[in-house]
Amino acid sequence: MEHLWAPWRIGYILDNGKDHGRCFLCDAFLQNDDRKNFILHRTGHSFVIMNRYPYNNGHLLVVPQCHVPDMKSMPLEQLTDLMGCTQEAVNILEQDMTPEAFNIGINIGKAAGAGLPGHLHIQIVPRWNGDTSYISVFDQTRVMPELLEATYERLKPYFEKIRDK
Repeated sequence: MEHLWAPWRIGYILDNGKDHGRCFLCDAFLQNDDRKNFILHRTGHSFVIMNRYPYNNGHLLVVPQCHVPDMKSMPLEQLTDLMGCTQEAVNILEQDMTPEAFNIGINIGKAAGAGLPGHLHIQIVPRWNGDTSYISVFDQTRVMPELLEATYERLKPYFEKIRDK
């Protein structure tokens, strides 16, 4: 039997299902350490953060700065900014990772699968043919070929170019 070493998963395993009365997205946004929190980009109304427990490399979350549960709770200006950030993030992932496809989605409400139903966010998951293997199906395990920190360092310069425009 082979063992896959994924020490970053232990936080998720130990915390899974616990409600600390806090929003990890708001907490990350309010801190001034984007590198530690894997925040790649900030705008006037949104931010792009890497998923700490990704389905695939490059799994990003595009998040409104305001803590809202759904799109109807957002002014049009903020919603437009959120979608613009989503478009930019997809463009960057296409340039850097050349995925063959994407899953892009919003789960609104716990019944829809929202892991954090109180804070709307858009999930962007780059996909490649064959990225799901037997190990994902039978062992419910994902093999991540790159550390989160390395992916952050690769993607961050692309987002800095957007900011500098």
